[in-house]
Amino acid sequence: MPFARLAAATTPTAHIGLGLAAVGRPGYINLGREQDLPADRSVDALRERTHELLEAAYAQGVRYFDVARSYGRSEEFLADWLNHRPDIDDIVIGSKWGYTYTADWHIDAEAHEVKDHSLATYERQRAETAELLGDRLDLYQIHSVTPDSPALTDKELHAKLAEAAAQGLSIGFSTSGPAQAEAIRAALAVTVDDEPLFRTVQATYNVLETSAAPALAEAHDAGLTVIVKEGVANGRLVEPYAPDALKSVAAETSLGSDAVALALILRQPWAGVVLSGAATANQLASNLHAAVVDLDDDQLSRLAALVEDPQAYWERRGQLPWH
Repeated sequence: MPFARLAAATTPTAHIGLGLAAVGRPGYINLGREQDLPADRSVDALRERTHELLEAAYAQGVRYFDVARSYGRSEEFLADWLNHRPDIDDIVIGSKWGYTYTADWHIDAEAHEVKDHSLATYERQRAETAELLGDRLDLYQIHSVTPDSPALTDKELHAKLAEAAAQGLSIGFSTSGPAQAEAIRAALAVTVDDEPLFRTVQATYNVLETSAAPALAEAHDAGLTVIVKEGVANGRLVEPYAPDALKSVAAETSLGSDAVALALILRQPWAGVVLSGAATANQLASNLHAAVVDLDDDQLSRLAALVEDPQAYWERRGQLPWH
C-alpha cells in the first residue's frame, strides 16, 4: 500500500502533506488570499508558484501531495513538476474525482465547480487524471461524500473502483459538511466481494470543527489511513484572523497560530496525514513547524473551548467568498 512509504519515512514532516487547492486555480475561499497570491494569476504564474511550493515542501521532508480534478490545473501543475523531477520516487500522490471545475480560470465565475458522483463522471475524470499523472497516481478519492451521495450505494461504481484497486490504485473518499461522521460510517460499510472498498478517508477536522473525530477513530481502527484537510479552517486559524485564545497559545510557543492549530491535529492518534494548504513558501514553513510544537494540558484545555457547533461552522464556511 502506498501509504506504507509514509510510515517508513523518518523526516519530522513526513506526516504533513501539501494540498494544492489554493494554488491550482485563481479563485478560492481562503481568507487573506488577496495578499497570498500575486496580482498576476495567469496559468503560468500559478504554475510557477505551485512548483515553488512543491520544491520547498519536498526539500523540507513532505512526502504526500494532494490534488483534485476540480482544483483548476493542479494535476497539470503537479505533473509538470514530476516530469522535471524524475529523480523523486519516494512520494505519495493523491487526487480526487467527483467535482468538475467550471470557472474557466475566472475568479468571479457564477459556479466554480459542479458535483457529480456518477459512474460516467468517474470514468471521464479517471481518464483525464491518468493522462496527466499516469502511474504516478497512488490514491484516487471520491470528492466530498455526504450521507446522501449516490457513490455510497452505486454497486456498478463500486465494482469499477474495485477493478482500479485490483490494479494497484488505492481507493478513498473525502467528506464535507456537518454530517461527516455519518458519511464516514456509511462508507466504512461499503464492500465489494465482502472486502472493504475504501483504504483512506480525507475529512475536515480542526480546532473549531471536531465532530468527525469519533468516526475518524473508527476508520483508523478499521485500517484506513486518515488524511485531515482544512486544518486551519480556510484561514480562520491563522493571523490575523485566529481567535484570541489560539493567538495566546501560539505566543507561548513562539510559533504561529497555524502551527499550533496543525499540531493539535497531529496529536490525534488516528491522524495519518495532516494537509497544509499553504499558498506561499513562508506559510508552508510556518505550517511545518507544527511537527515540533509541544502543548501542555492547560493549553489544550483553552483550545478545546474554541469548538463550534458543526452546523454553524459549515454555514460560515459556505458564506466565505471566492477571492
